[in-house]
Amino acid sequence: MTASTEPLILDLVEWVAAAPRPYEEVIEAWRTSCPRLTVWEDAVDRGLVACERRAGSDLVVVATSRGRALLRTRRPPAGAAAAQARP
Repeated sequence: MTASTEPLILDLVEWVAAAPRPYEEVIEAWRTSCPRLTVWEDAVDRGLVACERRAGSDLVVVATSRGRALLRTRRPPAGAAAAQARP
């Protein structure tokens, strides 16, 4: 990840990790035509998010196990960070 897109990629993964999102909603929010801002494409290429077809629903985007692992290391829950800071 480049330094400029890394926080955005983490935002995307965090957003879909909270709840699966309809593909159309994700594309509308995250896809750009700027060749230097490839957040959606980078997240998919790195296996951080994936599209799934669920029974009775349209295509949804979810955070993969790799994406969730990245979030745990790069954005631990607030309580975990506070616990680690204690002596």
